[in-house]
Amino acid sequence: MKKIISNSSRAIIGNPIEIPGKIQAQKMFSNYKKPLDGKVAIVTASTDGIGFAAASQLVEDGASVMISSRKKLNVDNALEKLQKKYSADKVRGVVCHVAKKDDRSNLIQETVKIFGGIDILVSNAGTNPMSGSVLDCDERIWDKIFDVNVKSTYLITKEVLPHLISRGGGSIIYVSSIAGVDPMPELGAYSVSKTALLGLTKIVALDLVNHNIRVNCVAPGIVRTKFASMLTETESLSEHLLQTIPMRRFGRSEEIGTVISFLASPLSSYITGEVIVVSGGMKSRL
Repeated sequence: MKKIISNSSRAIIGNPIEIPGKIQAQKMFSNYKKPLDGKVAIVTASTDGIGFAAASQLVEDGASVMISSRKKLNVDNALEKLQKKYSADKVRGVVCHVAKKDDRSNLIQETVKIFGGIDILVSNAGTNPMSGSVLDCDERIWDKIFDVNVKSTYLITKEVLPHLISRGGGSIIYVSSIAGVDPMPELGAYSVSKTALLGLTKIVALDLVNHNIRVNCVAPGIVRTKFASMLTETESLSEHLLQTIPMRRFGRSEEIGTVISFLASPLSSYITGEVIVVSGGMKSRL
């Protein structure tokens, strides 16, 4: 028996029919402007954890991003992941130890050379080579903590500043910690260094407001990262800490990255000099 196919069936089987609504939706999304389109960001210590999540979210929101780390292997691995998801045009990386002036200078120069300028600085680098009482901290360890966590943040801010001013403004985000807002005795010296960033945020925000540069700080709670593994992977300690978190879970890096990107974007245009605590409800203020 000869099989009969109607014209309407042939159209469906052989030649797909364009749907007007679909075309309209495609045009609408092709014209969609992301909040950070055209912006350029530097993110320090951004090859894993919170820094990586921040870099990823900034690219997702339209920015071009320069990532960095002390180790080339870490930079290469992070670049492979980000460029596979986005493109080489949107993400580049360099080796940078933030406590070294030459490394910071190279980070800034490479960003300007590749992307044409700088609009956003996310200072995420931090170290904590000891645990215990602040009064038990050796002077050498104290100096290392403050060199990386505070001094390098202050210096890279000064070094990036002319580039932000030349672009007509921008956004600076410092990454502190819940330990900077509500100090943890087991993280004594680290807590003090992170509290210092709260003060730096306030005073730099006042200094730069007339340059159309907003300065804010994110204070993450306890997040499951390699950096915080001592807190999250030590069973007895993690069980105790979970009891201090109303949401009864540790945070995810992505939950911090989204807040950082929000603070970098025009969506937060009336926010400056603030500390945003992202901690699952941990005690942070009255």
